[in-house]
Amino acid sequence: MTEHCVEFIQLEKGFANQRLFEGIDLALPVNAVTALVGASGCGKSTLLQLINGLARPDAGQVKVLGEPIDYQDLPRLRRKMGYAVQGIALFPHLNLFDNISLMARLEHWSQDAITQRIHKLFNFMYLDPALLTRYPHEISGGQAQRVGLCRAMMLDPPLLLLDEAFSAVDPITRVDVHARFQAMQAAEPRSVVLVTHDMQEAAKLADFMVVMDPGIVLQADTPEQIMNHPANAQVARLLEAR
Repeated sequence: MTEHCVEFIQLEKGFANQRLFEGIDLALPVNAVTALVGASGCGKSTLLQLINGLARPDAGQVKVLGEPIDYQDLPRLRRKMGYAVQGIALFPHLNLFDNISLMARLEHWSQDAITQRIHKLFNFMYLDPALLTRYPHEISGGQAQRVGLCRAMMLDPPLLLLDEAFSAVDPITRVDVHARFQAMQAAEPRSVVLVTHDMQEAAKLADFMVVMDPGIVLQADTPEQIMNHPANAQVARLLEAR
């Protein structure tokens, strides 16, 4: 198995007349939580879109789970990924059971397998199975955050992409969601790429951190190494904002 979950090789990407990435080389470790941190507009979410094929590089290559992305067969790639975003975006017309199980039903899982997986995920997340018949507007924000993680993890994907997935809840609830996420990661280790602007969140959850400025990688290392030995003044300033 590859030692990297994602590799960007001489990556170039721009929008309209603006160049964002020019010749970036970056490898993210497998079975670890990688946090992409930096100010708004530095390209963190674009990197996630390049990983799941929503965006394509202008030049260079993106490899996911050891293979170059096949843009002619993106559904096969995306079945290996879970994806959760800020605000969660649960389908309002589906109850929680149907929200979480949607992809498994499309993959023709048996009803027993779906039920067992959902109950396992709810147990991880300290969610009451009685909630499964409710609709998104009938649960709290913290519950919705955890349900969104259950949906992203339903197929037990080897790669999980989280785009500001913890930022829409209050600080007290976020502590609980973080704890449940860490418990799940301990029980089911997988590769995670987490986009966040919160340096404290990154330091708490990540095994590997990528500090970005618009279009460039300032430093990529363990959180401890970055905090103890920032590569330059820009990284040090970002750390001071914690």
